[in-house]
Amino acid sequence: MNNYILITAARNEEAFIEKTIKSVIAQTILPLEWVIVSDGSTDKTDEIVESYCAKFEFIKLRRRSGEKIRSFGSKAKAVMFAYNTLENLDFEYIGNLDADMSFDSTYYENILNKFDQDEKLGVAGGVRFDFCDETFRRLPCASNSVGGPFQMFRKSCFEQVGGYSPLKYGGIDAAAEITARFFGWKVQSFTEFKLYHHRCTGSWGGKSLRNNFRIGVQFYSLGYYPLFITLKFLKEIFSKPIIIGSLLSIFGYLWAKIVGAEMQVSSELIDFLKKEQRQRMWYLLKNNKH
Repeated sequence: MNNYILITAARNEEAFIEKTIKSVIAQTILPLEWVIVSDGSTDKTDEIVESYCAKFEFIKLRRRSGEKIRSFGSKAKAVMFAYNTLENLDFEYIGNLDADMSFDSTYYENILNKFDQDEKLGVAGGVRFDFCDETFRRLPCASNSVGGPFQMFRKSCFEQVGGYSPLKYGGIDAAAEITARFFGWKVQSFTEFKLYHHRCTGSWGGKSLRNNFRIGVQFYSLGYYPLFITLKFLKEIFSKPIIIGSLLSIFGYLWAKIVGAEMQVSSELIDFLKKEQRQRMWYLLKNNKH
């Protein structure tokens, strides 16, 4: 059943990547191949990965120069760079895996079983616990969404959506799963399977406030419905940074609208997403009345 491959884009991940490697090599079903792309790393990331490549034939290290500034666009390019090296492999599933994750030894076996049980399942994964304030806290996630650091695709789904696109404002994982749903694929996160993210989301580089603003811009550029995204930000108003984080996200969304920021996906995809979000709001409103 090792008919899946993994791709990891890593830049200066010496602090965490060994946790990820140990999680993968402990899997009850190992990947056919795991391509780790060192995307311009200048620390000991390459050295750590090479030490495991010598012991495990399925782990491959690839290097690319990467952009000068770390970005989601560079991650998309690194993932697709790795994907294009897999032409001679026969596999059915492809997993994106960030270099700061850990999980139990049955994780990929469990996800593969979910794919086997539903031929329309295109993107699957567990639920994420972020390391914030010295403890792991579950990150809220809709059931028809899968966290970007560990999205796993049916290969035919991945190819139909075009993989990851290097979007200017980020949201490469959101764009991929929205496109998957647009084409009729099921996207689902399974709460019984836990993964641990050894950073607090948005904390890379210590720029959490800037990240809040960027998220607002990103959601606008992906076509999120205004009322839906406003309610989402208000719901998170007591998440750190308290109040100011949500306000910055709302401001980012409004700023992008005022300046006419470039939309990152097609008008058809935007219409589809807004329809989804309106239906979700109506469903929640209808059920709260009872």
